[in-house]
Amino acid sequence: MSLINLLRKKVKTVMFTTPSHGQKFFIFRKFRQFYKYDISETDAHNPQAALDKAQARAAKIYGTKYTYFLTNGSTSGIIAAVLACTQPGDKVFIEKDAHPSHLNAVKLAGCEPVYDKAEDIKAQIITRPTYEGFVSDIAAIKKMCGRAKLIADEAHGALYPFSVRLPQSAVQIADFTVQSLHKTAGGLNPTALLHSSCDIDPGAALAMINTTSPSYPLLASIEANVNFLNSKRGLAKIEGLIDNCLSLGIKSPFPFAPDPTKILIPSDILTPGIEDEKDFGKYKLFLCGIGTDIKKLQRLKRCLKKCNNP
Repeated sequence: MSLINLLRKKVKTVMFTTPSHGQKFFIFRKFRQFYKYDISETDAHNPQAALDKAQARAAKIYGTKYTYFLTNGSTSGIIAAVLACTQPGDKVFIEKDAHPSHLNAVKLAGCEPVYDKAEDIKAQIITRPTYEGFVSDIAAIKKMCGRAKLIADEAHGALYPFSVRLPQSAVQIADFTVQSLHKTAGGLNPTALLHSSCDIDPGAALAMINTTSPSYPLLASIEANVNFLNSKRGLAKIEGLIDNCLSLGIKSPFPFAPDPTKILIPSDILTPGIEDEKDFGKYKLFLCGIGTDIKKLQRLKRCLKKCNNP
């Protein structure tokens, strides 16, 4: 039974267990359905077995040895990956302007961060793609790592495994890859995935930092999210998103930015009533994902034409 169907199952057993709302007492009534699906690891439900099967199915979809569902964002995946492949005192190469989770992971593992490539590093963490959509040659980097484990922070590239028109995903190349479903793939905050394509199972490391009371509604949403991305409807949705982004005809200020779902325009161009994802000073990013339909993109295009061509 899938985790999704398990949550829909009606249990006749009288429960004197957590969560104390018992799926019937709704303090915040707008989340009524969420409460109804909020279960814990009881004998009546046995959700862990369903979760294990869901994660195993996801691993087959991505072609990995292990895939884990994360409900604490890509940050937890980065930390678990470092914990899984290092020992205290090891050196880990990280980028100077990397996400804070990279340095925090190294510190929590008792390792030494290095910012200049050293020959005796145990692992290397790279950000790919960057916020702006820049991607590095993942195969070449993996080759240069030698025996060191390569951890790819692919938080902004969750759609990459599902279209040849997007940059190549690191999932089957890097030893560990972390993806945020909530950033571009339509997932709820803060759902994400941790993939392992090496012989190291990061499950024990995840157990060290994860709560023992996980949110099964969020975990079920991850199962549904992965199934959607891999479905005919999901694949068509991704191709439509790429087509719609390209139809705007907005040229990136960087000709080497290969991800069309990351729209970059100069910061001095006005976009009243439209909020960008991030302003980098010289240019700003308009992040597109599964929920970005053609109407939203056309509104951006009209705004750019109206406000900047008086």
